[in-house]
Amino acid sequence: MEFQMVLFKLANWVLYQFLANSCYRAIKKITNYGFIFRSSSLRSYQGTVYPSVSKCPVEGREKQTLVCDIHGSLLRSNSFFPYFMLVAFEGGGLFRAFLLLLSCPLLWVLGPEQGLKVMTLFTFCGLGEKRMESVGRTVLPKFFLENLHLQAYQVLSSAGKRVVVTSVPRVMVEGFLKEYLKVDYVIGTELQVVKGYFTGFFTDSTGVLVKHKALKEFFGDAKPDIGLGGRHHHDNLFLSLCKEAYSVNKEDCKSPTRSVMPRDKYPKPLVFHDGRLAFLPTPSATLCMFMWLPLGILLAILRLLVGILLPYKISIVVGQFSGVRIRVKGLCNTSKSKNKRGVLYVCSHRTLLDPIFLCTALGKSVTALTYSLSKMSELIAPIKTVRLRRDRKRDGETMQRLLNEGDLVVCPEGTTCREPYLLRFSSLFAELADEIVPVAMDTHVGMFYGTTASGLKCLDPIFFLMNPAPCYSVEFLEKLPRELTCAGGRSSCEVANYIQGQLGEALGFECTSLTRRDKYLMLAGNEGLVQDKK
Repeated sequence: MEFQMVLFKLANWVLYQFLANSCYRAIKKITNYGFIFRSSSLRSYQGTVYPSVSKCPVEGREKQTLVCDIHGSLLRSNSFFPYFMLVAFEGGGLFRAFLLLLSCPLLWVLGPEQGLKVMTLFTFCGLGEKRMESVGRTVLPKFFLENLHLQAYQVLSSAGKRVVVTSVPRVMVEGFLKEYLKVDYVIGTELQVVKGYFTGFFTDSTGVLVKHKALKEFFGDAKPDIGLGGRHHHDNLFLSLCKEAYSVNKEDCKSPTRSVMPRDKYPKPLVFHDGRLAFLPTPSATLCMFMWLPLGILLAILRLLVGILLPYKISIVVGQFSGVRIRVKGLCNTSKSKNKRGVLYVCSHRTLLDPIFLCTALGKSVTALTYSLSKMSELIAPIKTVRLRRDRKRDGETMQRLLNEGDLVVCPEGTTCREPYLLRFSSLFAELADEIVPVAMDTHVGMFYGTTASGLKCLDPIFFLMNPAPCYSVEFLEKLPRELTCAGGRSSCEVANYIQGQLGEALGFECTSLTRRDKYLMLAGNEGLVQDKK
């Protein structure tokens, strides 16, 4: 009899948890999307009751404390799925990202709390702490900044003490919030870690963080001065604990002038970032990417073979038909100087393919000087490449010899930069060349970045060519007059800085004093040097 009662209670619990509860959530989800009629009173109850963030004054807040959430408040996007996908793809790989994508129908049926648990499990199970720290430092900030709500950030930055309370995993947002937004405290959901790897589950003591309870525990009897919440009715609970409260509503997010953060107003310039994805991976965008991958790989191989096997004039035509766009501007006559030395083309550095597209624009082969190139890239390169050793004397001798043999192309930045910035130019080239032609190179991609600091560099050309319609812009500037070269009495640093400024002006990029070492220390934790095997 007792066994039957236990069995009955177990069946009752299963029916309630997995059938009744799931059906309730599904019906609630459907009503939220408007498939079932809702009265105006119900709609008003589900929204927030607090005034818009646009009505919040920002003067005189230097000594006040502000509390807000990153999800639905600081970010314009109402869904956190794309950021879980970024962690899954960049941190865990293609298979993990595909599993997370397959969970989308389940996430649609489940409630917010259960959906968060599922996303966390697929994203973090077996993921290393160090890998997550790297993704949080080098990948996520770019997408957070692009989706940062302008007015919400202005309110946040006006406060003297800033606290973020969020139900999403703390490890995903803490680095960005403290480094870029100068947040003092981040209170979020904690994840279990075993021997340096996440289990995918929340800690037993906290589970999914409840914002109003966490706020009470953190502040005690005191009340924060300002509360900033999203457009969900459950934010009303923690906002009610604040002296003043404001919400980010739909109208605030729809207005570009009030919500979109311009690059020049970023709290910290975004010069370096890593990762392969060039788009925000929403469920629909991620599905399109996976559908494109098989065709993209075949197309990349075809484009690669076209560049290697066909003459330049024919490869341009075939490349255009395959979707590769090349824009050439300002091509001038670059005959050799009187002493019969070659012309030195000085380029901005966007991808490893810069010298190849330069040769394609010129219609002739030019020797490329490289600093660190994978053996794979050297083997498949359709032009001659010569590796420099970062030894000024030896590199100078190599460049002198090659210039006596013919034309050269060099990228003095020494490494690629994705954003509209130019890194500091090495001045060695200016000491050796008589004829210098600056070339402004730029790229545009829609799906994958063709550069990496921490990944496999040999795959960089493949990823660039996998884009549906990659674009390369090649603009030849005027040859440097003799009076602006070292032969005319200028120092090598003056010449390098002048060319950097000319290229920055042509591209609309900002010139910096940052170097290859700065980039790799930030993105990969090393100086980006490749040791030659003896």
